[in-house]
Amino acid sequence: MNTNVPLAERMRPSSISDYAGQQHLIGPNSVLRKAIDSGALPSMILWGPPGVGKTTLAHIISQQLNRPFFSLSAISSGVKDIRDVLESAQRSKDAFSEQPILFIDEIHRFSKSQQDSLLGAVERGLVTLIGATTENPSFEVISALLSRCQVYVLKPLDEKDLQGLMEKALREDELLKERRVEIKEHEALLRISGGDARKLLNVLELVINALPKDTKDITNDFVLQQVQQNMALYDKTGEQHYDIISAFIKSIRGSDPNAAVYWLARMIEGGEDPSFIARRLLILASEDIGNANPNALLLANNCFQAVNVIGWPESRIILSQTVTYLASSPKSNASYEAIGKAQALVKQTGDLPVPLHLRNAPTKLMKNLNYGQDYKYAHAYEGNFVTQEFLPEAISGHKLYDPGQNAAEQKHRERLRSLWNKKYGY
Repeated sequence: MNTNVPLAERMRPSSISDYAGQQHLIGPNSVLRKAIDSGALPSMILWGPPGVGKTTLAHIISQQLNRPFFSLSAISSGVKDIRDVLESAQRSKDAFSEQPILFIDEIHRFSKSQQDSLLGAVERGLVTLIGATTENPSFEVISALLSRCQVYVLKPLDEKDLQGLMEKALREDELLKERRVEIKEHEALLRISGGDARKLLNVLELVINALPKDTKDITNDFVLQQVQQNMALYDKTGEQHYDIISAFIKSIRGSDPNAAVYWLARMIEGGEDPSFIARRLLILASEDIGNANPNALLLANNCFQAVNVIGWPESRIILSQTVTYLASSPKSNASYEAIGKAQALVKQTGDLPVPLHLRNAPTKLMKNLNYGQDYKYAHAYEGNFVTQEFLPEAISGHKLYDPGQNAAEQKHRERLRSLWNKKYGY
């Protein structure tokens, strides 16, 4: 066996039965599994974090359906490369009468013109496109191409899946079997992996290779010691990219502008896409600052627009201004918590009926059925407020928005208390 092949590659599954996780997509009677079994495979975008099996799933699909497989990386491929591979796909289809699969890794890195060059082939049915992305395809894939693809969301692997992968590697990999090691403590390996199977197996191999010959047991302390000494491992595969953006976001959330601008510089020097950074700031402005400082969202949105107009290197100045402002701003996740509670309540209670007085009444029949009757128009009352019920009766009184402990939201709390204290307990 070639010892230069990483463990993650040696353990790459070749069939759906060996594939870990994503049972919502490839489990029995799941939507993608039905498409695979029927052979009526749509073009698709596989969206999920790194190391959850997007590339592997594309290979397995092609093997199961016995389809010709062509692959491109958006990082290194241009329009000419796309045309060349489409010509090869056409020749393959003519020769074997099977619709080829074209897999494009990191499709979010393709420019608009590159994505446009794929449209004709997808429309004609020359290829079944499978694109893989770690970014929201709504932002990164042109609408014309996105409308011709199904989007399947892949989830980070859970603890059971990850432990199963480690045990399988120790049991089946030819090189690891010889060491006869035992994982006494799993926590450090699981935490470092972050649900990324590739990172997990790479770290496991690193740790096992570092074990003294007379040592068989893997502990949390030994794992952490080896990873700290060998962090460069992740630079080679690009995995550190995700650790740095995590450190960047957490530094802003933690109100440390010094650390935040440091991690910003790391991304700039690493050649990161400024739009990627700006989009993360736009999300953070609502998720972590919200109503504690509504201007944060305005600045972040202006930053996003500006960097898409300006580009490098000047965008670094705009990003730095926004990063230091957001990091220095008061923080609140009350809006983020509110929508999470609301969605959980909807899932729990189902489609509760809209109260009659809140319903739209565009027709005479609806008016006769009392749609909209007894609705009180707030602006017709003193202070532009009148007490009435706005929630379905079954969940009346549920408080979902709880203002944060900051000056701006304290004003919100005081106003809500004066209006709704008896109902919502502000």
